[in-house]
Amino acid sequence: MEVQCSHSIVLLLICMILIDFSWMGAGAKPQFTAMYVFGDSLSDPGNSLYFHTTATKSNYFPYGIDFPDGPTGRFSNGKIIVDFLAELMGLPLLPPYKNPTAAGILDESGINFGHRIPLSEQIQNFKNTVNQLRTQMEEEEMSQYLANALVIMAIGANDYINNYLMPLIFKSSHIYSPEDFADLLINQYANYILELHNFGVMKFFLVDIPPYGCTPFQLITSHALPGQCISITNNIVKMFNSRLKYLVARLNSDFQDSQFVYGPAYRWFFELRDSPSAYGLLVTVKGCCRFGPKNFGLLCLRSITLSMCQ
Repeated sequence: MEVQCSHSIVLLLICMILIDFSWMGAGAKPQFTAMYVFGDSLSDPGNSLYFHTTATKSNYFPYGIDFPDGPTGRFSNGKIIVDFLAELMGLPLLPPYKNPTAAGILDESGINFGHRIPLSEQIQNFKNTVNQLRTQMEEEEMSQYLANALVIMAIGANDYINNYLMPLIFKSSHIYSPEDFADLLINQYANYILELHNFGVMKFFLVDIPPYGCTPFQLITSHALPGQCISITNNIVKMFNSRLKYLVARLNSDFQDSQFVYGPAYRWFFELRDSPSAYGLLVTVKGCCRFGPKNFGLLCLRSITLSMCQ
């Protein structure tokens, strides 16, 4: 998608997120003590810049063309969703933890990109951070800090696009049916959430997987008809999403002192695509970037001008 008025789109999505949290009073901003994000390249604030053995970097234009500091390692023209969310909550921009970007729920997902750290190690990084904070805070203060911190988890896409849907590299599609693979992901996902909850985190925003069968790369490589998405990809992804929605409901039932909010990114995508003018979008049927032969054809070519994105 080509975004000419991204601020209105992003702020709308953020408002949809925050309204779902019931402790947000009328006209008041939620008082989160911190925000921790576990995810992939869509929420990466620049971790991949710190690794020399990863095939995915975005430290060149057109990445960062609308960011005040230019390219920062964000896979975006400007700020990413979590940047806007942090600003709205009165928090500083999310700093990178020096984790790479092709992360997945499964440890093997994204290994084709070289150096990357999966969700298991992201969880460990969080624990290391909390243990450092424990040396600076009293026990009661630390408990309140964690109880009022917001954890955003937006991950799972790479387990499909850089694992299950790459049968020549990964064995997962030969071993698991789509239903069984979704069960495998959700079971591991749930275990990681429980780890964080046991650490004292009580506020979670769990984002589902967008319709990756509609991404420019999928459309080009699968030779989709104009205006059509790759339904087989989307149908497989929806199996994960339906299980995630059920997991959120179950967690809210099991832990009534905590709050788990489901983020329907899959539905949001189609709302934006089907009503583009309402959100400042001009183009919704093709990608802005031209793909290069390197980096698996997934990254923008360097120094693409805006005129090429029209």
